[in-house]
Amino acid sequence: MAREALQIGCGAGFSNDRPEGGVGLIKTFIANGRPAVLLYETLAERTLALAQLAKCQDPSKGYEPQLKSYLAPVLSSCLVHRIPIIGNFGAANPRSAAKQIVSLAKELHLEKIRIGIIEGDDLLESHSPEEIMKCRNDAPPNLSAQRMVSANVYLGAEPIVRALEGGVDVIVTGRVADPSLALGPLVHHFGWEWDDWDRLAAGTLAGHLLECGAQLTGGYFADPGFKEVPDVAWVGFPIAEVNPDGHMFVTKATRTGGIVSRATVIEQILYEIHDPSAYLTPDVVLDISNVTVHELGKDRVCIQGAKGKPRPDLFKAIIGFNDGWLGEGEISYAGPNALARARLAVSILKERIKTNYPTCHLRGDIIGACSVFNDDAGTALDEIRGDVSDVRARVAVHSMDLEVAERVRKEVAALYCCGPAGGGGIRTALTPRITTASALIPRERVTPRVSFGEMKDA
Repeated sequence: MAREALQIGCGAGFSNDRPEGGVGLIKTFIANGRPAVLLYETLAERTLALAQLAKCQDPSKGYEPQLKSYLAPVLSSCLVHRIPIIGNFGAANPRSAAKQIVSLAKELHLEKIRIGIIEGDDLLESHSPEEIMKCRNDAPPNLSAQRMVSANVYLGAEPIVRALEGGVDVIVTGRVADPSLALGPLVHHFGWEWDDWDRLAAGTLAGHLLECGAQLTGGYFADPGFKEVPDVAWVGFPIAEVNPDGHMFVTKATRTGGIVSRATVIEQILYEIHDPSAYLTPDVVLDISNVTVHELGKDRVCIQGAKGKPRPDLFKAIIGFNDGWLGEGEISYAGPNALARARLAVSILKERIKTNYPTCHLRGDIIGACSVFNDDAGTALDEIRGDVSDVRARVAVHSMDLEVAERVRKEVAALYCCGPAGGGGIRTALTPRITTASALIPRERVTPRVSFGEMKDA
C-alpha cells in the first residue's frame, strides 16, 4: 500500500465550466512534487440526455463540447509529470471523445498517449426500452418506453481502477457516479480493498467534495454581506489531499481567488445529501453523521470521520425521455407604467396562444417583478402590487407539437406593433425538451467495459 498522500484536483464541476480551471491545479501539483490526479466532472442528468440527442443526430458527437478546451492547456504537462487525467467528458460517446483527445495530442506534437475508455453505462446498448421500464422507476405514466431517448446507469470506481492498472494517461468515461471519479484513483494508489467500507467512504466523501469544482472554493458560496469571498472573479479550483487511512485535507490551487473554509466545506458536504447516515453510491453507502471539519489555516481544512456500509445491490440509472419542445420569447418594457404594460403583453400572449391551442402548457412571467417565485398559473404574479420601471415579459410554452412552440416565437415578435407601447429587445428561442426519471437496475445486469486506445488507434 502506498503511504504518500494523493492529491486530487477537480478542474471542472459541470459542462461549460471555465476551461482554465485545470491550469492552476497543474501548477500547484508540479510545485508540490507529490503524486496527483486531475479530474473533470462535466456530466449532469440533462447534459447526458442532450448528449444522447447530439449522438443521434451525428454518431461522431455526444461528448463534452469543451473537451479540447479543457485539455489543451494541461495535457502536455500532465504527460511529462505523469499526472493522470480522469473525466466523464465522454458523456454519451466516450469512444469519440478518446478520438478527440488523440487528435489534440497530435496537434500538440506529443509523441504518445494511452487512453482508457470506460463504457457499459448505456443500458440501451444491451436492454430494450420496455425492459428498462419494467425496472423500478419513478417515471410518470405519460413517459412511455416509446419516448425513451437515453438510459444510463451510474457506474462505480472499479472500471477506473482497471484502467489505471493499464498504465493510462487519460481515462474517458460516460456516466460514472461523480464521487467514483476520485475514489478510483485512491483505491488504485493505496490498494484499498473493495470491502474496506470506511476507507471507501472516505474516498467517496473526497469525491463528493470535489465534484462541483469551484462550488467548494467559494464560487457558489459567495453572498455579499453574509458570506464574503475574496477575489471571486478569479476563483481557484479545489484539491483534496487524501492519506492512506482516509483522513484528508482540502485546499485549492495556489495564487487563485476564492476561499476554502469550514463553512464552504460543510455546505458542499451537505449538497444533495438526503440521509446523512446513508448516502448511496455504487461503491459504498457513505455515513457522514460523525464527520468532523476543522480549519487548520488559510484555505486548508481537515476532514475526518467518514464511515461506510456495504454497497447497494442496485445501480441507479437516469432515463431521458423526449418531451417535445419549449418555445419561449421575451420583450422588455421600461419607464412609467412598465409593469402594467408587461402584464398586458403577457395577457395578450396567453389569450392568443390558448385560444388556438387550448391544451398546451403555457406560463407567463415578468422578470424583475415576479419570475423565479412565480407559479405556472400566474397566481403569484397577480398578487404583485406597485410599479417597477424596468421589466421583461416572458412567455413559454411546452408542447409535443413543434408548430405550437413556434407559434410562441411568432406571437412575441408580433408585439412590436400589435402589443403595448414601448416594447423592445425581443429574444426568442426554440429548444428540444428532455425530461428525466430515475430507475434502479440490478447490479448483475450491468457490465462495465474497459478498453485502451493508443495514439495510433484510439
